[in-house]
Amino acid sequence: MSFFKKLKDKISGKPDETTEKYKEGLEKTRTSFTSKVNDLIARYRKVDEDFFEELEDLLLQADVGFETVMDLMDDLRFEVQRKNVKDTEGIQSVISQKLVDIYRGGGEEDSALNIQEGELTVLLFVGVNGVGKTTTIGKLARRFIEEGKTVMLAAGDTFRAGAIDQLQVWGDRVGAEVIRQTEGSDPAAVMYDAIRAAKNRKVDVLICDTAGRLQNKVNLMNELQKVHRVISREIPGAPHETLLALDATTGQNALIQAETFKEATDVTGIVLTKLDGTAKGGIVLAIRNKLGIPVKLVGLGEGMDDLQPFDAERYVYGLFAEGLEQEESAEDGRGGEEE
Repeated sequence: MSFFKKLKDKISGKPDETTEKYKEGLEKTRTSFTSKVNDLIARYRKVDEDFFEELEDLLLQADVGFETVMDLMDDLRFEVQRKNVKDTEGIQSVISQKLVDIYRGGGEEDSALNIQEGELTVLLFVGVNGVGKTTTIGKLARRFIEEGKTVMLAAGDTFRAGAIDQLQVWGDRVGAEVIRQTEGSDPAAVMYDAIRAAKNRKVDVLICDTAGRLQNKVNLMNELQKVHRVISREIPGAPHETLLALDATTGQNALIQAETFKEATDVTGIVLTKLDGTAKGGIVLAIRNKLGIPVKLVGLGEGMDDLQPFDAERYVYGLFAEGLEQEESAEDGRGGEEE
């Protein structure tokens, strides 16, 4: 069964609205990367070593990451040999399934947020300035509110008055109370006030913003550790998620940022913003494979509903959509002829 058919079985029939968002959001990557893959398949009717070498180059250009590409090529060579594949017909489906397998590392990946039903859930957001962190917090707050949850926001980036004001604008827009102090206040004190307020008002979800610009790694580590201590002291086991916001358009720089924040704090998930704005959407795989941190949410556009939970199959479908659909049509055609 083709990869596209497996995906349709998973979502019961035709591609749903979420799948279409992935398809639209990954259009730039697909236009750049997949068109080259299609050209490659058209030029190489046979699967040989030259084909693999050119495919390897294309994957590296899409920021999939060196280690991930090497793993993928080894798996593809093994699969082609195992299935005795001689030509490139249907190869996109094989590549797609292998990309999903590599992302999952051999197991089912749970991208769901760790929400404490019936209790206060604390989500801590970290990341450098300019990656879309505050916007993501606002969109996520709206998502929770639409699910019937009460949400509070904590303006922990006290180094910039603009950051506090921006979060307030989002709070007003989506209907979430914002706990804030003046510029220059202690971020840990803001977290303490926010947790106390959230408990008193019986809020379901508290989303905490943090500073994105500190002088060096030591300062970053100290600040985040202090914030973490205050939160966990008030609510044992919290924060329930520490989410690192990364800008997909920065490519390998996002990977460097992820490594820095991973050293500074216990990052439990990645939020990859602006995935619709890059032609190198393969960075999702590089982050997952190199750092072992799951991608929890992706930004697929500027709309309020374009922040979506990450789904490996839908992501890979977004990378190869037209090619996979063509392969499915060809497979259906062969089935019809056989009948």
